[in-house]
Amino acid sequence: MDVAGAQEILDIAEGEIDALPFGLIALDPDGTIAQYNAYESKLARLAKDRVLGRNFFTDVAPCTAVKEFQGRFERFAAEPGKGAESFDFVFRFAFGTQFVNVTFLRGAKDGQIKILVNRYDEQ
Repeated sequence: MDVAGAQEILDIAEGEIDALPFGLIALDPDGTIAQYNAYESKLARLAKDRVLGRNFFTDVAPCTAVKEFQGRFERFAAEPGKGAESFDFVFRFAFGTQFVNVTFLRGAKDGQIKILVNRYDEQ
């Protein structure tokens, strides 16, 4: 999904996020997980109830606690005028590697940052 098309995700209803064909994680600016859809749950092999309310970078996905991901997130969060940013990343899970494209989107209403995760290959 391109960044321009991703903007439509900001208006999606809570009950519709599980129907998305890609991962969606919504974080508060401090990294706390506010939303986590079914697609992301399946591919990351983490149940929603285990991740909601926890810190994404320290408790859930420590492989993202690097400047290429968390550093980028922190810079994005600090720039309120920036609406979207997209980049490639490699998730290194115990069960395998996943090559992804990540898009950060800033939610205008709730202050959250939506993370869209599109896998290049599924393992």
